[in-house]
Order: sequence, then C-alpha cells, then structure tokens
Amino acid sequence: MASAPDSRTAPGRVLLVFLDGVGIGADDAAVNPFVAARLPRLRELLGGRLPVRGQLDGAGRIDAAGAVLVAADATLGVAGRPQSGTGQTALLTGINAPREFGRHFGSWVPTTLRPVLAAESLLARALRAGRSAAFANAHPIARFGIEVFVGRRPAAPPLAAHAVGLLTRDRDELRQGRAVASSITNERWRSDLRADVPDVSAAQAGRNLAGIAAEHAVTLYAHYDTDAAGHREDLAGAVAALERVDTFLGGVVDALPADALLVVASDHGNVEDVGGGHTLNPVPVIAVGRGRELLAERVRDLTHVTPALLDLLGIA
Repeated sequence: MASAPDSRTAPGRVLLVFLDGVGIGADDAAVNPFVAARLPRLRELLGGRLPVRGQLDGAGRIDAAGAVLVAADATLGVAGRPQSGTGQTALLTGINAPREFGRHFGSWVPTTLRPVLAAESLLARALRAGRSAAFANAHPIARFGIEVFVGRRPAAPPLAAHAVGLLTRDRDELRQGRAVASSITNERWRSDLRADVPDVSAAQAGRNLAGIAAEHAVTLYAHYDTDAAGHREDLAGAVAALERVDTFLGGVVDALPADALLVVASDHGNVEDVGGGHTLNPVPVIAVGRGRELLAERVRDLTHVTPALLDLLGIA
C-alpha cells in the first residue's frame, strides 16, 4: 500500500495516549473483548481490522489509509510477565526499565527507577529542548493533595508529570474542557467526588484532549480502566471499557490538528485475555496523522516509542 504524503512528513506536535494493560490477543470472542466489542472507530482507522493476532500481516502490522498499527514487544528480553511500573517507565523514557531494575515490576514505579523517569521522560526531554508540554489528565489535587498521586505507589505518567511541574490540572480545568479525567468521562468525579463538573461524553472528552494537544508540542494522556477491566476478569465489563475508548479515540481523531501525530500505546497485555491476568502478548502501537509511517518503521518494542517521537520532533 502506498503511503499518503503526510504519513512521511515529520509532525509539528505529538499526542501520546497511554492505555494501561492492552495487548494483542487471539481472535476469540469468548476471551478477547476486542473481538466481542463494537469498535467502529478503531475498525475505520485500521481499514476494517482490529488489533488481534490473526489480523496482523506477516510483519506484525496493520497498514491502513489513515493509520498504522505495529505489534510492539513488551517483554524487553526479560523473563516473566510484563508489569506496569517498569513497562510504563520503558514506554515514557526509552530505557529498558525491567532490565535496569532486574525484573518486571508493578503496579507502581520502583523507587530506584524514579530518578531516571523524572529526568528522561518524554515530557522532561521536550521541556529541556525548549518545547511546550502538557499532561492532560485531571487530578483532584486541591481536595486530596499532591502526595496522593506521587506518594508511595505512583503510576509513571503522573509521576513524570509531577517531576517537571505539569501535574497541575484539577476540577477547574475539567469544568473548562482543559483537562480530561483518567476514566475519560467525568462520571466518577461527579459520583465519587461530588464534584461540580459537566457530564461530558467520551467523544467530547476526546475532542477536549485534541484541543489541549493543539496548544503544545508534546501532550501525554493516561487511561487505566482497560487494565482494571482485565483484572476483574469480566468480559462484559472489558467490552464496555473498550467501547468507551473507541468512542473517545474517535473524538480525538475528529479534532486532531492537521500537523499532529497521535500515538496510542500500552505497557503490557491484560484486557485482551480476560481471566488470564497479565500476558506475554505484544502491545499495539497505533499511529494516526502526520508522520505515522515514520513512527511505525522505528518501533519494535516499548523502548522505541519515546526516542522515535523525540526524533520526529527534532529533539536530539
């Protein structure tokens, strides 16, 4: 398939959407919610296909008119099942975190890896190069304090954001559409936190994220419900989680700036095999927009994503 002209043009900005616990599994509707769910926007992006093993080509890819999917190795040459703490650190820094730590570790970032995450994350590298960067997630910081999110068991995305002063979006930004809840819609903010925030749809949340990305050279957003759904071992819940993500990504794509590259990536497999816990499966790295082919041809495992994004932005 011939590449569209903008697929080989370097982007002016990048948006990295991190989905926790999403791998490429078997074509089996009994265990894989990707097969059982209705995912029209993902199918549209991938030319009618889905991120399941039997629908990849011989190179482990799906090439479509507007998107490219690459199956990326999450084991990184380290024995055992990949975990969130080391997998997220590898994704956001380009460093083989499980090898550095000596094993796969999660669900939080181990203490010894936190300095390298703080210094070498995609956000940190962009800011050091003089580029603007944003962490789009909203957190109830004013109510619970910053230590709730960067305390003893932090996930890598908010920890990386806090290290460079970007963990700042709270209820006010969520009200204004200048932040996105980690669960995509604002339902939990309204029900669990009793927060006075609008009832936003998944599609509108996606459009809001694209609006944030339009203002920065690098934007990071993190979503965790996919991994949680896999751990609950509930196919119906996993289907619902993926369908929400599908609508959300459709909203992002609809409003994506013309010069932007959207990359959707994960840290390890889980939700694609409900009932099995974390898997050894590769994870999908989906590239949409300007420079998608340039990104795809550089990615073979988790450690390649951040270096490729930095290279495409001209950051040494």
